[in-house]
Amino acid sequence: MSLSFGEGSNRTQVLKNVDLRLKKGELLALIGESSSGKSVTSLTAMQLIPNLSSLLDSGEIWYYKDGEKIGLHLLSEKEMQAFRSKEIAMIFQEPMTALNPAMTCGKQVLEVLNQHFNLSKTAAFERCLELFESVELPNPDRIYNSYPHQLSGGQKQRVMIAMALSCNPKVLIADEPTTALDVTVQKEVLELIKSLQKKHDMACLFISHDLELVREVADSIAVMQKGVLVENKSAKGLFDKPEHSYTKALLACRPNMNKNLKSLATVSDFLENTDLDINSFYKQNERSLSELQSTRSLLYKQNSILEIQNLSKTYQDSSFFGKKTIVKALNNVSLSLYKGESLGVVGESGCGKSTLSKCIVQLEKQSAGEILLDGESILNLLSTDPLNFRKSVQMIFQDPASALNPKMKVGIILTEVMQVHGIGLSFPDRRIRAENLLCKVGLLAEHFNRYPHEFSGGQKQRIGIARALALEPKIIICDESVSALDVSVQAQVLNLLNELKHSFDLTYIFISHDLSVVKHFCDRIIVLNNGEIEEEGFPEDLFDKPKSAYTKRLIEAIPGN
Repeated sequence: MSLSFGEGSNRTQVLKNVDLRLKKGELLALIGESSSGKSVTSLTAMQLIPNLSSLLDSGEIWYYKDGEKIGLHLLSEKEMQAFRSKEIAMIFQEPMTALNPAMTCGKQVLEVLNQHFNLSKTAAFERCLELFESVELPNPDRIYNSYPHQLSGGQKQRVMIAMALSCNPKVLIADEPTTALDVTVQKEVLELIKSLQKKHDMACLFISHDLELVREVADSIAVMQKGVLVENKSAKGLFDKPEHSYTKALLACRPNMNKNLKSLATVSDFLENTDLDINSFYKQNERSLSELQSTRSLLYKQNSILEIQNLSKTYQDSSFFGKKTIVKALNNVSLSLYKGESLGVVGESGCGKSTLSKCIVQLEKQSAGEILLDGESILNLLSTDPLNFRKSVQMIFQDPASALNPKMKVGIILTEVMQVHGIGLSFPDRRIRAENLLCKVGLLAEHFNRYPHEFSGGQKQRIGIARALALEPKIIICDESVSALDVSVQAQVLNLLNELKHSFDLTYIFISHDLSVVKHFCDRIIVLNNGEIEEEGFPEDLFDKPKSAYTKRLIEAIPGN
């Protein structure tokens, strides 16, 4: 199958002779970076692309039902509606945008059931609760009456799975269903999809950018690069002997749990040097334990740059009837951050990671405790010299697309913060500084005049990093700043952050739910659980001999571990 977007001279081919076969009961993983054509392939199979017939250059989509060969590409929209959910169902990447926020979860599942089956209200309700139980949702009655915003990310994804399974489909397409989830929830959802697929003997097309993630669940793996299938074989065969340089690169991009590397591999490393293999890259970039210990002996001899003492944060949640619920987001958290250190803060959603970061930058006021920057209370700094404090502690946010103003050019985004803080005597001076920053983060000076929507996700994150650097901060808080990126782009951004750390004498607080990334990037790790510090230590100590069952569970949930 070949498919192009655009018209005339602007027509661009996004799929090139893609040939995929999905067998009954098979879980086929489709792997590749963003813009490789994975989602377009799945949307084409579901006939969800408008005016698809005019976009198809060549190819056919065949579905086999009861020995009959049906051409999906030949069906009308009305005929295709009978196939969706009942024969082919889809789990989308982001459940919060895929679910209707104005409808309860139960009603959304009932809507699918009522469209395909003639069930009584009681039978439809019972079927809905049965589906919620099958995807292991706690208290199905409560979930039935809950709106999406009242559920956790993992619970919303399970509702999506229940909806997809509501009509007992023969084919399930899962498009990046675990990208934004914690490692523990991610593991549970993966195991759930695999068990349900086996139980119902479904064929499953599992789309992901992470090879390690699908290692344990996939029967076969197809690797896609720029709309072309570059490799397609059994999961064991692909991991034992990857042949294409792009496949090797994707395998090497993810941090290796058993190696201490100076830098991560990127796709370009392997595409520019086709003779390079993973083991030789590890050998060239591995850092010995003696090197680590030498660096630490210098790092932890100095005074701390940030001190957090007995920090607590309590929220009050009032219900419609006036009943107040007390939520302790942080409870007596104390920690020290040393100049030049990269401190990792890990834990599941709701453990208090983001609340901690918001208290440090004072987007949230703590309920109790004290935060000291260079020995002085930040509350005093905010009352006497607030701009200087705001300049000293900057933040890189999780989603660069929503963190950048879409109406402002990149250059204005960078020069505006400089102007507010009195950096640069004139606009031409600030422009030179901004262009230099863009070059420092791997972009071009000419990008100064472009808008955020003209950049890829990884490039937008680089702009966010440049904005944080524009104020010459002492501390940068990275709040899940690479969790939404492809493993290859993630490797580029992590390498960049490490380079900038030495160039600008930076100190990082690195917040993440991905322990493999934290192990590679951080000098020391703190594990948060229910607003309290569960344990802390150096990466190799924490991973080799975790003291708590909670930390052990997080480590065991890491893909490929």
